[in-house]
Amino acid sequence: MKTRITELLGIAHPILLPGMTYVSNAELVAAVCNAGGLGLLAVGHLTPEETRQEIRRVRTLTDKPFGIGVALIMPGGTQNAEVGIEEKVPIINFSLGKGDWICNRVHAYGGKVFATVVNEKHALAAERAGVDALIVTGHEAAAHGGDVTSLVLIPAIRQVTTLPIIATGGFGTGGGLLAALALGADAVAMGTRFAASQESPVHAATKKMITEKSVSETIYTTNFDSMGCRIMKTPTAIAAAEKPLSLPRVLVKALKAARETGQPMMALIRSVLKEGFLPALKLAYFGAATLQIRKAIMDGDHNDGVQLIGQVQGLVKDIPAVADIMQRVMQEAETALSDVQSQVRA
Repeated sequence: MKTRITELLGIAHPILLPGMTYVSNAELVAAVCNAGGLGLLAVGHLTPEETRQEIRRVRTLTDKPFGIGVALIMPGGTQNAEVGIEEKVPIINFSLGKGDWICNRVHAYGGKVFATVVNEKHALAAERAGVDALIVTGHEAAAHGGDVTSLVLIPAIRQVTTLPIIATGGFGTGGGLLAALALGADAVAMGTRFAASQESPVHAATKKMITEKSVSETIYTTNFDSMGCRIMKTPTAIAAAEKPLSLPRVLVKALKAARETGQPMMALIRSVLKEGFLPALKLAYFGAATLQIRKAIMDGDHNDGVQLIGQVQGLVKDIPAVADIMQRVMQEAETALSDVQSQVRA
């Protein structure tokens, strides 16, 4: 199946692994790339030196194109983008910040740039910055999806831009891929589906929970990390979503998370001084949530941990290898296309 994304990136299938914190590591990224898709390495939780090491590890595991995902608002985000540029990573995906300087420098060595967007305004700003494609994140997505569902958001953004679109939020099957193409997208990103794969670093207990949860067993709340965030519905998640954290508790939890995850204190302090109080407060909320995210993903601890997950979890019923997922989705897309054609002819 050829689309503008497969031709732009030189990949076999229009399927991507998004850069999910603690999930999209070198091994999972390489597995997706080797199976014909594109993997984006998550580096937001890494120091610049760790980012460099992970990039180089990907290159020992695959000779296919791959990328990194950076949230520019986060402490170390700009530095990690710099590392990606120094390493000449083929694709850099940025979010939550201005990326025109990334476009200029990545294009200088022949790389490509994606921007993650959740509305038309962001899409147009990214196009002006010079990006090569958009990752359009619908309301169904894990973590920080937009306010609008993919069913409406994809065609809405297609109306305002001719850039290639990678749809994410609600996609994990071949029928979903075909639907995204029909709506105006050129590829899909499947985070939850690949999180429940054999190569994924997600804890086995959490993978099992993903296969057992329904599409309705998620919570979308601003009380978890101050931004609209979709999480797996568990007693701990329900408690986390009930009311916003007080400022003192946020700061205490953020500092604890920074210590336990090895984030440098000076990076946090510099961010406060650079960004100002309100953006820094948002970072504090996100930092307070980081430790709970890590516990669910890495330790399978859902008494203290909270899992970021998409509604598509209800369609995930097994834990196969990445290559098998890729083959299955592409076969499902062919079958879905044939079924649609039969219905139309009828």
